Amino acid sequence: MDKKTLALIQGDPAGIGPELLVKLLVDPAIREAANLIVVGDPRILARGEQQVGLDIPNLRQIDAEDPLKITEGEVLHLNIAIDGMADAPMNAASAAGGAASIKGLKKALELSRDGNIDGIVFMPFNKESMHLGGNNFSDELGYASDFFKLTTRASEFNVANGMWNGRVTSHVAMKDVPSLLTTDRIEQSIKLTDHTLKMAGYKRPRIVVAAYNPHAGDGGLMGDEEDRVIRPAVLRAKAQQIAVEGPLPADTLWLKMRDGVYDAAVTMYHDQGQIAIKLLAFDKGVSVLAGLPIPITTPAHGTAFDIAGQNKANVVPSANAVRMCLNMASHKNATDGIL
Repeated sequence: MDKKTLALIQGDPAGIGPELLVKLLVDPAIREAANLIVVGDPRILARGEQQVGLDIPNLRQIDAEDPLKITEGEVLHLNIAIDGMADAPMNAASAAGGAASIKGLKKALELSRDGNIDGIVFMPFNKESMHLGGNNFSDELGYASDFFKLTTRASEFNVANGMWNGRVTSHVAMKDVPSLLTTDRIEQSIKLTDHTLKMAGYKRPRIVVAAYNPHAGDGGLMGDEEDRVIRPAVLRAKAQQIAVEGPLPADTLWLKMRDGVYDAAVTMYHDQGQIAIKLLAFDKGVSVLAGLPIPITTPAHGTAFDIAGQNKANVVPSANAVRMCLNMASHKNATDGIL
């Protein structure tokens, strides 16, 4: 089977992304697994090499519009100059750092649109920096969804130790969550979860849907969202032959996830799943941007400004993100058209 080609985006230069990227690019197993194209300002990669104390072997710099011809054993660096990068601070949000993330993501998405790559892995972005740098969306998923002009559901998933977490709502204020919990939206989230896990190689994913209220509402004593909007969505998904159960109380649900009873949990809001999955396996986690035309993954942690530049960052989640992206790229054709 031909090697897949991945675009690697450097991430916010003020965080741990540059050092993580260098650690990936000196790993023979990562280099052997895929053709690699690094996208971004070369000064960011140089910053990472200095932080780690290593030089990346067989790295070839090319201009953004040059032909993408990769020779076995080399890594391409697609150069994108970022205004203000020379003065971009360490350990702090900045417009230059945000511009680096946005422009890197945009170029990688263009490579995908033009059929040049099979997947994208990005080192951690900082949402404040991206806002300062001109991002008009709440996160990178919103940016990518707008780039592809999506009319179907897209969402972020977190994965660790075989546990997947999809969300009905994500980067929104808690006060807005109740109005966003509709039967249609929950059904779409269940279907996207089924599709995404099949793209990762699961033949028949086992999905569980979280309740919204404590104790799943206790028969309506603590809220009626379970009976009014969540259970009808589960029944609709069951009618489409999806292996799904729920709603179950969110606290005990995660014990069943840990024990392997289910493959994926669909939670109603961000922290309902994030707290559990990061507590169970923070040092291995991967985030997946699902519902897009191409697999996009990233380590499930942030920019970690507090330790950036100290060569302390754990590369395992980033390596897992590469492996996840390759796995999803290899199964992509089998799932095209399911949604």
